[in-house]
Amino acid sequence: MDYKQKAMEMHAQWAGKIEVVSRAKVENTDDLSIAYTPGVAEPCLAIKKNPELQYTLTRRHNMVAVITDGSAVLGLGDIGPEAGMPVMEGKCVLFKEFGNVDAFPLCVRTKDVDEFVKAVSLIAGSFGGINLEDISAPRCFEIERKLKEVCDIPVFHDDQHGTAVVVLSGIRNALKLTGKKPEDCVVAMSGAGAAGTAICKLLLKAGFKDITMRDINGVINRNKTYRDPALTELANITNPNLKDGSLADIVKGADIFIGVSAPGLLTKEMIQTMNKDAIIFAMANPVPEVMPEIAMEAGAKVIATGRSDYPNQINNVLAFPGIFRGALDVRASDINDEMKLAAADAISNLVTEEDLKNGIIIPSAFNKGVVEQIAKAVSDAARKTGVARK
Repeated sequence: MDYKQKAMEMHAQWAGKIEVVSRAKVENTDDLSIAYTPGVAEPCLAIKKNPELQYTLTRRHNMVAVITDGSAVLGLGDIGPEAGMPVMEGKCVLFKEFGNVDAFPLCVRTKDVDEFVKAVSLIAGSFGGINLEDISAPRCFEIERKLKEVCDIPVFHDDQHGTAVVVLSGIRNALKLTGKKPEDCVVAMSGAGAAGTAICKLLLKAGFKDITMRDINGVINRNKTYRDPALTELANITNPNLKDGSLADIVKGADIFIGVSAPGLLTKEMIQTMNKDAIIFAMANPVPEVMPEIAMEAGAKVIATGRSDYPNQINNVLAFPGIFRGALDVRASDINDEMKLAAADAISNLVTEEDLKNGIIIPSAFNKGVVEQIAKAVSDAARKTGVARK
């Protein structure tokens, strides 16, 4: 199927992928008086006395805002907020179809961090959670941090944390196939943007010790000076052996390669310099850092990409519906690292022994147990860490 042509046809036919559907029927005067005036005054006054009632008397308990500034839309770059709307609508569809979460797309016309934060914080009282989407680095880090400081609901940048959760779940299963332990693995990463930064930090939380990252300007090293605070932070928590040089230099002797960068950067020769049973996560889209066939020829044990036409697709849809479902179910005030680690565990545990024998390390997004298992794990972690309010 020509997905591009078919998408244009269907988007024209749909004229928008989501719509508002009334849960309250208004078919007579009594219905009108209950759903609207004069009856609606009673829940209004009740919420005024006890604001917590908004979670039981309105839809806020199940409503997430999907918000972008259009600065990093898919692989299209800075195409602007309006052009990003089809993606935001699509995200809302996935929230509903996979997690039964009501989501509403909002595209904000500003590149100013403080303006964006102010706009989102002012409407946060209408939602149970905020899903930031397709915002360029390093602004996305500051936006998320500032929103977490002023909002009392979960703020989650899916490009960062959703990706990190799915990557960690896949790597945990890959390690089962290789018999290696996180603390013993040498990890080489290509790409230090939103996804790369979050992946690195979550891996460190999960017990990995030796991670070296390289971006377009070179290997990240604490002996270097960076204008970007995000890179300075990465330099201080990675590269314990102070490696430098080319991608080939940091890949040599590595157990795991993780790519969130650009097509064709990893060669067959580089993979052959990695440790035995190399694990390759090449996630540049639509063309990965190395094609799976080449990685397999080079001797890689486990291969994952961001593509749907190869096994082991790293797809955020595996993570965010269940994470938000779990957070909303307990009225969480945050989505913290413990909740992300719990989500990664839940995803990895859905892969059967038979799947592992066949080299499958990631479950299908259409596995009916995915959202349920993640939601339970996330809810439990929220309670254990004190961010659940229900």
